[in-house]
Amino acid sequence: MESILASSNQFAITVEVVPAAGPDPTPLLQQLSDLDALSFYGFSVATNPVAKSRMSAMATCHLIQTKVGRPAILHCTIRDHNRIAVQGELWGAKALGLKTVMAATGDTIALADRGMVSSVCDIHVCDLIGMARDAGLFTGAVFDAKPELSGGFDRAVRRLEEKAKAGAQYAVTQPVYNEAGARALSDAVKHIGIPVILGILPLRTYRHAQFLHTKVSGIMIPDEVLARMEKAVDPVSEGVANARDMLEIAKALFRGACIMPPFDHFEVLADILSF
Repeated sequence: MESILASSNQFAITVEVVPAAGPDPTPLLQQLSDLDALSFYGFSVATNPVAKSRMSAMATCHLIQTKVGRPAILHCTIRDHNRIAVQGELWGAKALGLKTVMAATGDTIALADRGMVSSVCDIHVCDLIGMARDAGLFTGAVFDAKPELSGGFDRAVRRLEEKAKAGAQYAVTQPVYNEAGARALSDAVKHIGIPVILGILPLRTYRHAQFLHTKVSGIMIPDEVLARMEKAVDPVSEGVANARDMLEIAKALFRGACIMPPFDHFEVLADILSF
């Protein structure tokens, strides 16, 4: 990843992966192996997304690299680990041959789960970034703009400035669904001076689009995109078409794209990447 982003004429494409919900990684690894003919850099592996238990992201990364044969990027959060455990994770990742990590706070634990689960967060995400750099890992950060909040966008830019100052070497945005939104992000972070990768989450249905727009912090879907999803005879194809459009916009404005297939629907990648 570092070599691609260091070259001004290369565009990095990654695919986000959610680890298995259980001890058997075989079906997931087969799905990822089936993508062998497609052209992209590697996989970005989430750790306990939406604050629900999944197989270890580091174990999944190691399995991907050894059995699928593509690079894997480890998401590491301060939500799930204290300083001692974070240090062990980073050293372990380096020992297992992982080269890149994504430092993140982690999704908020749902109110219904807080009686039995708590966040750790005894360090700041900027501390995690510094520890990852010290471990010799190429380190990314999240640009987690929340445009639905007053001043949320400006705060997110300031947070990314802090992450870059702490040592973040690239950033990945939340999913964006039109050129105006992508240009706003690109213009807002250009002065920070680190490569930025655009998040692309293909839509499945109108209901899926509504859920992301109303329930997921940091994602806003434009009215025209919602209208097209609502009217589409084939909403999956409409979502893929939007993702293709966003990939072309990313090539013009960003240094890469992270495609996030929803609900393990990796089959949509062929239509997106072959466009």
